[in-house]
Formats: sequence, C-alpha cells, structure tokens
Amino acid sequence: METTRYPDTKDGMRSQTIESDITVVGGGLAGVCAAISAARLGKQVALVNNRPVLGGNSSSEVRVWVCGATAHGVQRFARETGVVGELYVENQYRNPEGNPILWDEVVWDAVRAEPNIRLFLNTDVREVDAADVDGERIIRSVRGWTMGSEIWSEFRSPYFLDCTGDGLIGHLAGADYRLGREARHEHGEEWAPEVADREFLGSTILFYTADRGRPVEYVAPDSAIDIRDTPIPTSRILRSGDSGAHYWWIEWGGELDIVDDNERIRDELRGVIFGIWDYIKNSGRFEAEKLDLEWVGAIPGKREYRRFLGDHVLTQNDILGQVDFPDAVAFGGWSIDLHPVKGMYSTEAGALQRYSDGIYGIPFRSYYSRNVANMLMAGRDISATHVAFGSSRVMATCGVGGEAAGTGAALALDLGVRPRELAERHPEALRQLLLRQDAGVFGVRNADPHDLALRATVTASSEVTSIDVEEFHPGAEASLLPLETDIGLLAPVDPRLDGIDVLLNVRADTVLEASLWTTGRPQNAVPVDRRLSVRVPVTASPDPQWVRLPLEWAPPEPESVVVCLAPNDAVDVHLRTAQVPGMLTLVRRAEADGDANVAVDQSEAVIAWPAIPLRGRTMRARIAPPTAAFAATKVAGGYQRYYGGPNLWASLPADTAPWIRLDWAEARRVSEARLVFDDDLDVELNTLHHHRTPDRVFPELVRDYAIEALDDEGTWREVASGVGNRKRHRVHRFPPVTTRAIRLRVLTTNGAPQARVHALRVYETPTGS
Repeated sequence: METTRYPDTKDGMRSQTIESDITVVGGGLAGVCAAISAARLGKQVALVNNRPVLGGNSSSEVRVWVCGATAHGVQRFARETGVVGELYVENQYRNPEGNPILWDEVVWDAVRAEPNIRLFLNTDVREVDAADVDGERIIRSVRGWTMGSEIWSEFRSPYFLDCTGDGLIGHLAGADYRLGREARHEHGEEWAPEVADREFLGSTILFYTADRGRPVEYVAPDSAIDIRDTPIPTSRILRSGDSGAHYWWIEWGGELDIVDDNERIRDELRGVIFGIWDYIKNSGRFEAEKLDLEWVGAIPGKREYRRFLGDHVLTQNDILGQVDFPDAVAFGGWSIDLHPVKGMYSTEAGALQRYSDGIYGIPFRSYYSRNVANMLMAGRDISATHVAFGSSRVMATCGVGGEAAGTGAALALDLGVRPRELAERHPEALRQLLLRQDAGVFGVRNADPHDLALRATVTASSEVTSIDVEEFHPGAEASLLPLETDIGLLAPVDPRLDGIDVLLNVRADTVLEASLWTTGRPQNAVPVDRRLSVRVPVTASPDPQWVRLPLEWAPPEPESVVVCLAPNDAVDVHLRTAQVPGMLTLVRRAEADGDANVAVDQSEAVIAWPAIPLRGRTMRARIAPPTAAFAATKVAGGYQRYYGGPNLWASLPADTAPWIRLDWAEARRVSEARLVFDDDLDVELNTLHHHRTPDRVFPELVRDYAIEALDDEGTWREVASGVGNRKRHRVHRFPPVTTRAIRLRVLTTNGAPQARVHALRVYETPTGS
C-alpha cells in the first residue's frame, strides 16, 4: 500500500493519496469482515470509516446487538462462521457481560491483527471520481476528510466496496438503486404493497439504565415528549428492568426520508426516550426508584435506505422458498422482519415476522453493482427487495456478506475478471475459497483441488457409531418427559434407517403412534414432509424399556429426519442433559423468541416445533444399522457444518488418546494444515446483553493438539501444535516436510468427552488466507 503526501492543496489543506488493491468504505461489520477477508488473501486494503470506532450499529455509539441467522435461537445449527463467527466467539470469551465498550475493542483488535489493512477512522468520504472507461462505468477514486487531523485523503484502487449502509459511494458513482418498497407485481411478493412507495423501516436510538442502590430522582428535560399522549403506553411493552436493544421498537422515520430527515428523526427519538423514562420513573406504575438513566444514544441506528441493484435482486420468494443458487456465497436465517411505517406511534405490533424453514442462501450476484463494474457492496445496501431486506439487514448476515464480497473482490483481482464474470464463470471457485476460509457458506462440499486430504485414506483411533446420547456423554444427568404433546427427535440417517429404538417408561398397556418426517432441505431441522407412520403396541413395565419403531428410510444421500411420537398419557420419554452433534429434541409447542412486541405466525415449522424448550437435553435413542454420521472420513471432502447431518468426526469417549490421520500411496510435500473444530453452531451467541452462554469457551472445541508427520523411519515428528485453543478454525504453516502420512493427535478438549473435528485439510504450499 503506497501513500503520497502533499503539504498543501489549493484550499490550503493537507492531502494524501492512498494506493491499495481494495478500498472498503464503511466500518460496520460488513466492511470489517470484507476488509479482513481480503487482507488475509494477500490484498492491500484501505478500510475507511466516518466514525471513531468500528462496528457500525453494533458499536458503543449505537449499541444494537448483533443478530443473525440464529434468530435468537429460533433457527437451528445456524450460527455464522468465518470472520463474523470469530468475532462472536472471541467476544464470548473476552466480554461475557456484553459490555459494548469491550465489543468495540474485539472488533478493533481483529482489524489491527491484519498487517495488510490500513485503517482510516473519522474519515468521511464525500467525493467520488467515477467515469465511463472502455465501455464500462468504474470508480477511479474516492476522497474523504479526516476530522481532527485536518487532512484530505484520496483513495485509489482497482476495486471499491460500498459498506456505508446508506449507499453514499454508489449513489455518487451513479450506481442503480431503489428506495422504499417495490410493488407486489414486480417480484410476485405476497408481503409487498400493491403500489410502490417511498416508505422505509425507521431508525432507532437506544438507552441504558443503571441501579444506583439508592433513590434517584429524575427531572425530565424540556425536550421530553409526554408519551401519555401517544399509543406507546398501551401498544408497547414497557418494563423498568429493560434497557438497550430490548427497546428496539423505539423506532421512527419510516414516513420520512431517512437521510434527509436524519436530524429530525434523532430529535424525535431522543424526546420519546426521555418521555419513556419520565413515565417509568414518575408515573408510579413501575419499581424504578433506584434506577438511573445512564446513557442515551446520540446517533440514530438506521435500518434502511438505498438498496443497490445487482444482477440478482433477493426476494421474499427466494428466502421462504430457500432457493438453491449456484453462486450462493452467504446465508441468512433471521425472519422477514417488517415494522409498521409509523414505528413507535403505531397501534400494530412493533414487528411482523415470517420465517423460512431453515437458513437460506444469498447469491454473489446480489453483492455487486449491475452498472458500476468495479463496485461491490455489503451490508444493508445489497441487492434485495424491501421485503427480503427485512431479513438480510441484520448485522451478522451483513458480516457474512461482507466476507463474501471482500473475498470476491480479491479473487476477481487474482483472476483478472469483473465480479459479473466471477459469478457467471467462476462461482464454484469463489465458493471453494470461502469454504477453505470456513466462511458463511452451506451446502458446499470441499472439492478444493489443492487439498491433499481429498486424495488420502482417512483413519482414526475410534469413531462413534451410535446416536445414543449415552455414548457421547456417559453418565449425563437423566430426566423423564411425559409424552403430553408431540415430541420429535432430529436424527441423522447415514447411510440408511432400518429401525429406531427409543427408551420409554410405559405405565399402562397402550399403542404408541410414531411417524417419520423429512426436513424439506438438508439445512433444515424441523419436520416438513410426513413420510411414514406406524402404530406399535407396548406393554406396561415398572422398568425402562427400549421400544423398536419399525421405520425404514433409505435416502440417496445422508440426510436428517425427524421421528415424531404422538401424545400418550401412559408414556414418558427418557432424556439426558447433553447434546449430540446434529441431533435435537423438538416439542410441538409454538414458541418464538419471547418478545411480546413481535407478531409471528405460530403455524410456521420453526415456531410450531421449537428446539429451545429442550435445548441441551436429548432423547435416548438407538439406530439400526450403526451410523456413519460421525465417521473419520467426514473430515475430508465434507461440508464443514450441519447439512443433512452433523458432518464431523467424533471419537469414542473411552478413547483417551484420540487421533485421526491421512495416508497417501506415495510421499507428499506438505507445508500447511487447516483444522476446523466443532463449536456447536446450534448455540446462539450475541454481542450484548440479550444472551449469555454458560461457557466462555465452547467445551466441544479441541483445546490442546499436535500435528505430526510420519518420517522415512516410521517415526511421528511434530510439525505444529495448539495449546489452549478456543477457536474453531486454525491454520498452521510450517517448513515443508515430505511424508506419506499426517496425523492430528488430540490431547485435550475444553470439556467435551471426545474429540470432534469437522475438517482436516493439508496443502503442499501455504494458501493465501
């Protein structure tokens, strides 16, 4: 990255020119993930942000929690991997209390760790040099003013990423975009209005409170709005103990222009906050005597403005239909979450949400401009309709898209092609590169031609062949669950199912009704299509008994099914307080994320069959024949996350020295190994106060390990190791060795009783990320 400084300009201000491979404008999570991913691929990156901190709406300036595909635990096996996944897991370790100040530093440290990134904070890009060159429109440079330093900076690069949220860069460059809501006929979206309009999701300002331990008086400022004159006290849930993102519904501006009227929107939001606090403190309706108003945001957290047009516009039907895109490079799972245009002054619910049956893919064609050849975009300004944007806008999804866009820009530079050509001619190369980085893609099987593991024989010291939770967690706490409602067990079928046994208490002679359902898509974890039903007579017994359900299923590829038991007053189901990879116990009892300000359709599969009530407890079950779902071969050429099954190797708990190895028919020269460990992607993480896990480090993660190569004398020589590991994806580069075998030896985990590994990759020469 080159910098040319000029002492003076015609307006008397200092200036500098920054030459780089990629310029990312916008330091929210989309921009951060884009910059990190491109930098890890060897590209010189200028990351430019107009605020003093990174993180955008998640930063300490705005304090919105980072939501994503997990949808507060509604979607299963949905947590993001890649850069945004790293940030989640690191924040869990460093910042279990959800302090927004510490979250700032987690994000900042991730950027600081990349030597190929040059960061420009407090730099407001407000000028764009774009032109038609050789038949295509391109951005040649952008120019920004750095507050405090009093310097103009011109940023030049072959590629630019607009991660500004509002889409200012693309707007100034002449990129095509939409504002407001599309008409229903444009994309056939049920939730779109009949006629297009300029209505938006509004902006939000949040507040924090603190318990001082003594009485605290509150005198409302003159700007406070008396909320008794509004619908808020009767149409929204107010609680004195809530603060921060619990008050996401303090939203306004949807009928205005989000940018043009930003100052007016800010003043209205702050006035309502001071009025809400006056109502909580002084109305006599709440226990708030010792509470103090600790912090009120000064910057509106914007939800929506420009949405650029790419070669594909993501729609409601893409999301709910879970369309399989050949160039899918990111995913979402948050509901289509639309808010009333009047925001906090509406008498409707604060949000109306509709879910897909599982996570859905977002194509690369939604991450680049259709008419500005060297501009990509990520965040809330991607190519999506207003309705689809209701899901894709949440920040973890924006971060996954940022990694896809940054990786796409880097690969386009390497191949000497434009993003459009990358989508049309090289989508699989991009998807394989993202998978190698353990980024947010699903349904992509490792077919990396450079991965030597794909040409090796894989063996292990042991492997689990049963789905019984007792085999994964011997001695886990036992409990009984009365069969008062439908209970479902999500289980992997690999390679086939000849029958399944369930452990029951049967108090009276009865007939047990059971059925087998498929999930509709390999990424789903809820019953969608009923396939088989059986009725099994069972006899009362004072002792637990295994009952065989004669359900047979032979899918062409390994897949997950849901075995459902109908209510029966004479039966209890045996559970263990432990989780088996790729398995869930579901209960047919409609449950969303518990927010009373939200309206949902309780008939949707992920709402009707929630896993949240029994999260961490697994039904005792045995499968015939023995399963290959946890075989050693899963580490080579697999999906690296749940997709039709857990897709990992698991050793037996009794195996006190587990190992997994790759053997080649002839010697190979090796200098890099990549490991993907299990960090239970079914667990929701959040950056702030909404969610806290019991473990700062996932117990499923391998903690200490050694990577060894077999020398010519038949001796294992250590080439790399890990100690105290708390990360999912580890990359080890070492001096080249010539060997016929590589072994991963697991010394300890962070608490799980067995080793769990999603992927073991080996390369002759170091990869670029």
